[in-house]
Amino acid sequence: MTKYFTNNVSVINLYKKPSKKSEVVTQMIFGESFSISKKTKNWLRVKIKEDGYKGFIQNKKFSKFLKPTHKIHVLKAKVYKFPNKKKKLNELSFGSKIKVTETKEKFLKFLRGWVSKDDVKKNSFKEKNPFRKITMFKNIKYKWGGKSFKGIDCSALIQVFLNFNNKFCPRDARDQVKYFKKKVRLSNIKKNDIIYWKGHVALALTNKKLIHAYGPMKKTVIMGINQTIKTIERTANLKVIKIVRL
Repeated sequence: MTKYFTNNVSVINLYKKPSKKSEVVTQMIFGESFSISKKTKNWLRVKIKEDGYKGFIQNKKFSKFLKPTHKIHVLKAKVYKFPNKKKKLNELSFGSKIKVTETKEKFLKFLRGWVSKDDVKKNSFKEKNPFRKITMFKNIKYKWGGKSFKGIDCSALIQVFLNFNNKFCPRDARDQVKYFKKKVRLSNIKKNDIIYWKGHVALALTNKKLIHAYGPMKKTVIMGINQTIKTIERTANLKVIKIVRL
């Protein structure tokens, strides 16, 4: 039986190789779990439970597997030392998962402190529209491999919202485009359809507008669909390869 551990820091980088100079291929946000296949003094080779992604993280003291009870449903939730708002310790990003151990008035206690009840939902909660709150990431910095309010990339923007709604989604655009099967034509595009280029992805907000974490603009932006298609074709010589509907 596979032994799992739970990430107990806000965000941790997953590197391609056991070196901080190596490429950051993804991140784990608080509450995501992983198994360990190799261990050295400074590094762990891990596989993320939620999406099967493999890489290296720095060897720290992690929790044994904690089954989450709640998840963060705001862009960033403040973590307090006590069940009041006087001393902030940290912040957890959207989609982070916690195991609540105590309730006190408007606060919930977990491993690292207290969070406001207003910032969480039960782990079983699902939105009817999984991307309802995606625009809260507008203007968040583009970061290759990023998965949080501190920085996010295009495929993580899709993944974190589907994961929040208890739906599996591969981490990278190249794997997402293979995983999602229901294709639609550009002429029939509507809200929540997902548009793929080689190595890039965007979400349709309407049949005219989309949102994407866009490297050339260094942030998450809302743009016209036709404008984006023309811009990416002109600047990167890439055409849309698939549009999918969940």
